[in-house]
Amino acid sequence: MKILITDDHSVVRQGYASVLPTVIEDCEIVEAASGEEACELYRNESPDLVIMDINLPGISGIEAATRILQADSEAKILFFSMYDEAPIVKQALDTGAMGYITKSGSPKTLVDAVTKICKGEIFIEYELIMKLALNSQDISDERLRELTQREFEVFVMLARGQSNQVISDTLELNVKTISNYVTTIKNKLKISSTAELVHLAIDAGVIKIAH
Repeated sequence: MKILITDDHSVVRQGYASVLPTVIEDCEIVEAASGEEACELYRNESPDLVIMDINLPGISGIEAATRILQADSEAKILFFSMYDEAPIVKQALDTGAMGYITKSGSPKTLVDAVTKICKGEIFIEYELIMKLALNSQDISDERLRELTQREFEVFVMLARGQSNQVISDTLELNVKTISNYVTTIKNKLKISSTAELVHLAIDAGVIKIAH
């Protein structure tokens, strides 16, 4: 079994690479440090499973997963991220990924997820299933679900204080396109300012305030 691990921290990648072969027979590990590299290695290496972080340099893990699945609808992708906010989990799974677990989980959870997904089963960490269920009743999330995957990605980046130019560079889209996305997002969410957007993101649990 060949597994592609995508994380921008080499220590994290090496940690996975040392654990998985001890519990999964004939496990070969391929490593990527960015979303772009993951897409390239997927084409060249044809791994059985991709373990994907979300917060990556360049394109996000969500965008990388989208590109991989557009090229190969049978690709098996497991998101393994620090983010546990329901809207982000939902957007990640909406790419067609087969699983989502958090980095705060135990190594056993990772192994269980890898094993089940390789068998063609869906695996979502139990706590995340509960958050998704609870969040589905949230009025703020109802508005957020009106956004497309790309609009949501721009929304999150705006909420984290990134400028249109930075978003443009990251997503490899021109600034005019990003400006159009911002206008559409504000119209769909019925807000008029970036400050309102940030407040909505906080209320919906998309971003957290440091205490």
